[in-house]
Amino acid sequence: MQKTIAVLAVQGAFAEHESRLRSLGCAVVELRQLTDLQQSFDGLVLPGGESTTQAKLLHDLGMLEPLRQRIQGGLPVLGTCAGLILLAESVQSASDGRNPISDLLMPILGFATLPVTVVRNGYGRQLGSFTATAPLHVKHSEGDGTPSIPLTFIRAPRITATGEGVETLIALNGEPVAVRCKNQIGCCFHPELNDDNRLYELFLGLI
Repeated sequence: MQKTIAVLAVQGAFAEHESRLRSLGCAVVELRQLTDLQQSFDGLVLPGGESTTQAKLLHDLGMLEPLRQRIQGGLPVLGTCAGLILLAESVQSASDGRNPISDLLMPILGFATLPVTVVRNGYGRQLGSFTATAPLHVKHSEGDGTPSIPLTFIRAPRITATGEGVETLIALNGEPVAVRCKNQIGCCFHPELNDDNRLYELFLGLI
Protein backbone atom coordinates (compact mmCIF):
# COMPACT_ATOMS: atom_id res chain seq x y z
CA MET A 1 0.00 0.00 0.00
CA GLN A 2 1.41 3.39 -1.01
CA LYS A 3 2.40 5.67 1.85
CA THR A 4 1.36 9.32 1.79
CA ILE A 5 3.78 11.79 3.32
CA ALA A 6 2.96 15.40 4.15
CA VAL A 7 5.75 17.93 3.69
CA LEU A 8 5.61 21.29 5.42
CA ALA A 9 5.79 23.70 2.47
CA VAL A 10 5.46 27.15 4.02
CA GLN A 11 9.18 27.97 3.59
CA GLY A 12 12.52 26.28 3.05
CA ALA A 13 13.91 23.34 1.10
CA PHE A 14 10.73 21.27 0.86
CA ALA A 15 10.91 20.51 -2.89
CA GLU A 16 14.05 18.38 -2.49
CA HIS A 17 12.34 16.24 0.16
CA GLU A 18 9.30 15.81 -2.04
CA SER A 19 11.45 14.59 -4.93
CA ARG A 20 13.23 12.04 -2.76
CA LEU A 21 10.00 10.75 -1.24
CA ARG A 22 8.41 10.29 -4.67
CA SER A 23 11.50 8.41 -5.84
CA LEU A 24 10.88 6.01 -2.95
CA GLY A 25 7.33 5.36 -4.13
CA CYS A 26 5.50 7.69 -1.75
CA ALA A 27 2.63 10.00 -2.54
CA VAL A 28 3.31 13.54 -1.33
CA VAL A 29 0.97 16.27 -0.11
CA GLU A 30 2.07 19.81 0.72
CA LEU A 31 1.01 21.57 3.91
CA ARG A 32 0.66 25.29 3.16
CA GLN A 33 -2.47 26.25 5.09
CA LEU A 34 -4.77 24.93 7.79
CA THR A 35 -7.22 23.32 5.37
CA ASP A 36 -4.39 21.14 4.02
CA LEU A 37 -4.46 19.24 7.32
CA GLN A 38 -7.82 17.79 6.27
CA GLN A 39 -5.94 15.54 3.85
CA SER A 40 -5.01 12.04 4.95
CA PHE A 41 -1.29 11.37 5.42
CA ASP A 42 0.85 8.74 7.12
CA GLY A 43 3.94 10.75 8.01
CA LEU A 44 5.30 14.29 8.16
CA VAL A 45 8.56 15.88 6.97
CA LEU A 46 9.76 19.21 8.36
CA PRO A 47 12.39 20.63 5.99
CA GLY A 48 15.36 22.91 6.45
CA GLY A 49 15.02 26.65 6.05
CA GLU A 50 14.52 29.56 8.45
CA SER A 51 13.24 28.17 11.73
CA THR A 52 11.99 31.53 13.02
CA THR A 53 10.00 32.11 9.83
CA GLN A 54 8.59 28.59 9.79
CA ALA A 55 7.56 28.79 13.46
CA LYS A 56 5.86 32.16 12.95
CA LEU A 57 3.98 30.93 9.89
CA LEU A 58 2.85 27.77 11.69
CA HIS A 59 1.43 29.97 14.46
CA ASP A 60 -0.11 32.55 12.13
CA LEU A 61 -1.72 29.88 9.93
CA GLY A 62 -3.12 27.97 12.90
CA MET A 63 -1.23 24.82 11.94
CA LEU A 64 1.14 24.42 14.87
CA GLU A 65 -1.16 23.04 17.55
CA PRO A 66 -3.02 20.54 15.32
CA LEU A 67 0.29 19.18 14.04
CA ARG A 68 1.72 19.07 17.55
CA GLN A 69 -1.22 16.96 18.66
CA ARG A 70 -0.71 14.56 15.76
CA ILE A 71 3.01 14.20 16.54
CA GLN A 72 2.25 13.60 20.21
CA GLY A 73 -0.34 11.07 19.07
CA GLY A 74 2.29 9.04 17.23
CA LEU A 75 2.46 10.48 13.70
CA PRO A 76 5.92 9.58 12.30
CA VAL A 77 7.91 12.76 11.65
CA LEU A 78 11.31 13.55 10.14
CA GLY A 79 12.77 16.96 10.96
CA THR A 80 15.91 18.14 9.16
CA CYS A 81 17.97 21.19 10.16
CA ALA A 82 15.26 23.84 10.82
CA GLY A 83 12.81 20.95 11.17
CA LEU A 84 14.91 19.60 14.04
CA ILE A 85 14.76 23.03 15.68
CA LEU A 86 10.97 23.03 15.40
CA LEU A 87 10.81 19.61 17.09
CA ALA A 88 13.29 20.33 19.90
CA GLU A 89 12.03 20.86 23.42
CA SER A 90 14.75 23.43 24.10
CA VAL A 91 16.34 25.83 21.59
CA GLN A 92 19.29 28.09 22.28
CA SER A 93 21.29 30.53 20.15
CA ALA A 94 25.05 30.37 19.73
CA SER A 95 26.72 32.77 22.14
CA ASP A 96 29.98 33.35 20.30
CA GLY A 97 29.05 36.60 18.60
CA ARG A 98 28.00 35.09 15.28
CA ASN A 99 24.31 35.83 15.79
CA PRO A 100 22.73 39.26 15.58
CA ILE A 101 20.79 40.57 18.59
CA SER A 102 17.49 39.78 16.83
CA ASP A 103 18.41 36.07 16.82
CA LEU A 104 19.20 36.06 20.52
CA LEU A 105 15.96 37.79 21.49
CA MET A 106 13.53 35.88 19.26
CA PRO A 107 12.55 32.51 20.77
CA ILE A 108 11.60 29.57 18.60
CA LEU A 109 8.10 28.51 19.61
CA GLY A 110 7.87 25.23 17.78
CA PHE A 111 6.36 21.85 18.55
CA ALA A 112 8.73 21.10 21.48
CA THR A 113 7.97 17.37 21.23
CA LEU A 114 11.49 15.92 20.87
CA PRO A 115 13.45 15.78 24.17
CA VAL A 116 16.67 17.38 22.95
CA THR A 117 18.42 20.72 23.37
CA VAL A 118 19.73 22.31 20.19
CA VAL A 119 21.82 25.39 19.50
CA ARG A 120 20.85 27.29 16.37
CA ASN A 121 23.72 27.71 13.91
CA GLY A 122 25.76 25.63 16.35
CA TYR A 123 28.15 24.55 13.58
CA GLY A 124 28.50 28.08 12.21
CA ARG A 125 26.67 30.15 9.65
CA GLN A 126 26.92 29.84 5.87
CA LEU A 127 30.74 29.94 5.82
CA GLY A 128 30.72 27.12 8.36
CA SER A 129 28.94 24.73 6.00
CA PHE A 130 30.73 21.42 5.48
CA THR A 131 30.33 17.78 4.48
CA ALA A 132 31.32 14.64 6.36
CA THR A 133 30.51 10.94 6.62
CA ALA A 134 29.50 8.84 9.61
CA PRO A 135 27.86 5.43 10.21
CA LEU A 136 24.17 4.94 10.87
CA HIS A 137 23.60 2.96 14.07
CA VAL A 138 20.27 1.22 14.32
CA LYS A 139 19.56 -1.13 17.20
CA HIS A 140 18.81 -4.74 16.33
CA SER A 141 20.11 -4.21 12.80
CA GLU A 142 22.61 -6.50 11.10
CA GLY A 143 25.62 -4.73 9.66
CA ASP A 144 25.04 -1.89 12.12
CA GLY A 145 26.89 1.25 11.23
CA THR A 146 28.37 0.39 7.83
CA PRO A 147 28.83 1.81 5.36
CA SER A 148 28.89 5.47 6.35
CA ILE A 149 26.24 7.98 5.33
CA PRO A 150 27.18 11.27 3.63
CA LEU A 151 26.27 14.31 5.72
CA THR A 152 25.80 17.86 4.45
CA PHE A 153 25.72 20.62 7.09
CA ILE A 154 24.45 24.09 6.11
CA ARG A 155 23.98 26.61 8.92
CA ALA A 156 23.29 23.52 10.98
CA PRO A 157 21.91 23.34 14.51
CA ARG A 158 23.93 21.43 17.10
CA ILE A 159 22.44 18.89 19.51
CA THR A 160 23.95 19.63 22.92
CA ALA A 161 21.79 17.45 25.17
CA THR A 162 19.40 14.52 24.82
CA GLY A 163 16.65 13.44 27.16
CA GLU A 164 15.16 10.13 28.22
CA GLY A 165 14.28 7.77 25.41
CA VAL A 166 16.40 9.51 22.78
CA GLU A 167 18.54 7.16 20.66
CA THR A 168 21.55 8.46 18.74
CA LEU A 169 21.34 7.26 15.14
CA ILE A 170 24.41 9.07 13.80
CA ALA A 171 27.25 10.66 15.75
CA LEU A 172 30.02 12.90 14.44
CA ASN A 173 33.10 13.53 16.57
CA GLY A 174 31.27 12.06 19.53
CA GLU A 175 28.21 14.32 19.19
CA PRO A 176 24.76 13.20 18.02
CA VAL A 177 23.76 14.62 14.64
CA ALA A 178 20.72 12.38 14.06
CA VAL A 179 18.46 11.08 16.82
CA ARG A 180 15.25 9.13 17.22
CA CYS A 181 12.67 9.14 19.98
CA LYS A 182 9.69 6.87 19.37
CA ASN A 183 7.94 8.29 16.26
CA GLN A 184 10.30 11.25 15.81
CA ILE A 185 13.59 11.48 13.90
CA GLY A 186 15.59 14.68 13.93
CA CYS A 187 18.86 15.43 12.16
CA CYS A 188 21.22 18.40 11.99
CA PHE A 189 22.15 17.85 8.36
CA HIS A 190 20.34 17.70 5.00
CA PRO A 191 19.72 14.09 3.88
CA GLU A 192 17.77 15.36 0.86
CA LEU A 193 21.01 16.70 -0.65
CA ASN A 194 22.72 13.29 -0.86
CA ASP A 195 21.87 10.04 -2.66
CA ASP A 196 21.73 7.81 0.43
CA ASN A 197 18.16 6.74 1.23
CA ARG A 198 18.73 4.92 4.52
CA LEU A 199 17.50 7.72 6.77
CA TYR A 200 14.34 8.09 4.66
CA GLU A 201 13.83 4.32 4.74
CA LEU A 202 14.19 4.37 8.53
CA PHE A 203 11.58 7.13 8.73
CA LEU A 204 9.21 5.32 6.38
CA GLY A 205 9.70 2.18 8.44
CA LEU A 206 8.04 3.94 11.38
CA ILE A 207 4.75 3.98 9.46
